[in-house]
Amino acid sequence: MFQKKYFLALLLIFQIVVLQFLKPFPEVVENLYCSVFFVALSQFLRKLLGSIFLSVGDVIYFLMLLYIAYSAYKSIGNWSKKGRNYLLKCVNFVSVLYFLFHFMWGLNYYRTPLFKKMNLNTAYSDADLFAFTEKLISKTNRLQIQITKNKNQKVVVPYRNVQMQLQTLNGYNKLAVKHTFFKYQILSIKPSLFSIPLSYMGFSGYLNPFTNEAQYNANVPRYGLPITICHEMAHQIGYANESECNFIGYLSANANSNLYFKYAANTLALKYCLRAVAMQNTEKSKYYLTKLNKGIVANLNEDKMYYLKYHSFIETGFEIFYDRFLKINQQQDGIESYSKFIDLLINYDKKNPN
Repeated sequence: MFQKKYFLALLLIFQIVVLQFLKPFPEVVENLYCSVFFVALSQFLRKLLGSIFLSVGDVIYFLMLLYIAYSAYKSIGNWSKKGRNYLLKCVNFVSVLYFLFHFMWGLNYYRTPLFKKMNLNTAYSDADLFAFTEKLISKTNRLQIQITKNKNQKVVVPYRNVQMQLQTLNGYNKLAVKHTFFKYQILSIKPSLFSIPLSYMGFSGYLNPFTNEAQYNANVPRYGLPITICHEMAHQIGYANESECNFIGYLSANANSNLYFKYAANTLALKYCLRAVAMQNTEKSKYYLTKLNKGIVANLNEDKMYYLKYHSFIETGFEIFYDRFLKINQQQDGIESYSKFIDLLINYDKKNPN
């Protein structure tokens, strides 16, 4: 006879099977979930929690970890009596969490890919890469001079976190004029309560899928913080793919009238392109580095110093975990999916050269 205590465990299996059936039908997910239900849900959550200065999602995560630790502690020494029940509770907990994750945000992993939605190609030649990189170098050099008036001086963002958060809407509003599906309303952006741990884990930000709050690591080099925030905002409006969020973040920050946002967007794109060039032609990559203003190089060195300061086995472990997480959720290239950002950039630039 069926026992009710196994219902949630069986529900977990049912959910996994249903999601497999959704994979071939991204248009259905796009039209029914992403474009209708999720838009309303995400705006409701941002309106509900956006004015609270503290990250509600971070508090929930902290309490959840305490509960898990307490439950595990209570089961130690009583495994024969409580072990199986504890294991079943864990499975039931995962089942509920799995449902809430996909219901409140995770189904966005199954939506129509952005390159199809925007009618973009996904391939480019070495010549395309080199031409676009040169274009970025010229533009980033120009922005650095506009901001500092001195090509040898690194860019230092003068804004406080709240000022930076408010400024993000400028770029998204301008972007939405051209692409309505990138429309963003009601801010809910907050510095993470776990910024230091995030640094050791190798994360610059994340979206809480249960509260739709965008959290950013306030500990990262500040010159790049605007693009980090814009990236997380892309997650808030329903884009799950990391390369797509890099792309949307770039478009919104680059559309912003604020030069610091434009600079952050173009330095991010430049880093990705220089890395791609180095894989194709080491000498050309070295040559491109000599074309950068020394102030830009100083900002890039900030990234290196930050990485060296916090790099550890913890980051390596979380990279493996996150790589696996992305592969499970429709991003077959795992962490390497971030590199697809360049595909979108170059092919978008071909269609929109200005």
